[in-house]
Amino acid sequence: MIPADHPPIPRPRVGVLLINLGTPDAPEPKAVRRYLAEFLSDRRVVELPRIAWQPILRGVVLTTRPRKSAHAYSQVWSEDGSPLAAITRAQATALKDAFGDGVLVDWAMRYGRPAIADRLQAMKDAGCERILLAPLYPQYCAATTATANDKAFAHLATMRWQPAIRTLPPYYDDPAYIDALADSVRTGLAALDFTPDAVLASFHGMPKRTLQLGDPYHCHCQKTARLLSEALSMELTITFQSRFGPAKWLEPATDTMLATMPGNGVKKVAIVAPGFSADCVETLEELTIRGRETFEEAGGTHFAYLPCLNDTPVGIEMLRSVITRELEGWSPRS
Repeated sequence: MIPADHPPIPRPRVGVLLINLGTPDAPEPKAVRRYLAEFLSDRRVVELPRIAWQPILRGVVLTTRPRKSAHAYSQVWSEDGSPLAAITRAQATALKDAFGDGVLVDWAMRYGRPAIADRLQAMKDAGCERILLAPLYPQYCAATTATANDKAFAHLATMRWQPAIRTLPPYYDDPAYIDALADSVRTGLAALDFTPDAVLASFHGMPKRTLQLGDPYHCHCQKTARLLSEALSMELTITFQSRFGPAKWLEPATDTMLATMPGNGVKKVAIVAPGFSADCVETLEELTIRGRETFEEAGGTHFAYLPCLNDTPVGIEMLRSVITRELEGWSPRS
C-alpha cells in the first residue's frame, strides 16, 4: 500500500518524441542570431576546432548572416509560425492516438524551442518509463540524427530516474517510406499542367569531408533516390543544396544544376526533397523561391516544387508504420 503522504504516481506510459532540426522564434535578425549561435556552435555541425571557428562565428557569421536568413524566414513564415515547427507539431497531433491510449506522442526541436530536454522531462513526469526518440531524418547523418540523440542523452545524464530509451533508426530505404514518397511524387506530378523534362531529387548538402570520415549520409541519399527512381520507373537527377562556407561540399549542387539545365535543353523541371520529413525554409524559400528564380533567369520555362510528406495522410501512415515497428515489445505496465 502507498503511504498517504506519498507523492502522486502517474500511471506508466510509453513515450514517442518526434525530433526535428529547429527554427528561430521569429523571422527577425535577433531571433535568428540566437538560433544560428546555437546551431553553428554544435560540434557535430561544424567540425572545426573551437579556437579557430568561434571567432569566425562570433565575428563575420553572426553579424552578417542573421539579417539575410531572417529575410528568408519572413518569406515562408505563416500565422502558425515557422513551417517546420508547425508541420512537426501537426505530425505529433496526427499521431496522438495512433499507438493506443498508453502511448504519449510529443515533439521537440534540436535547436530552439520546444527544447528536447524540456519535452523529455515532461514525458518522464507524465509517467513515460520507456521513450522512443524519433529524429525525423530519413537518412542518417552525424550532424542531424546523432546530435539530436546527443542532446537527449545529455539530459538523461542529469536524471536520477531515467526512462528506458530506444532511438528510431534511419528509414532511407524502408519500403513504407519509399512507397509513401513514390505515391506523393506521383500525385504531385499528376497535378502539374506540364510534363517535366527532368525531376530533381534535392537533398540537404554536407561537407564532402563527412563522407571521407565515414558518415553514411551520402550513401543513404543515393539509395533513397535509386529506390524512388525504381518505384516511379523514372530517372531522377540527384543534387545537394544549402552549401555554407568555403569547404568542398557534396555535389552536384542544386543551384548550379538549375542554372545550367536550361542551356542544355531542360526547360521544364520539378523538384522533390526526399531528405526532409517536413517543409522548411530550405525547401520553401531556397528551392521554391530562389530555385525558381535561378532556373527561370537561366531560361527555364516551367518549374515546380513537390511538397514533402509533411502531415499528409500518406506521410502520417508512413510514420505510424515505422514507429510502430520500433515500439514492438513495449507496452505500458499495468
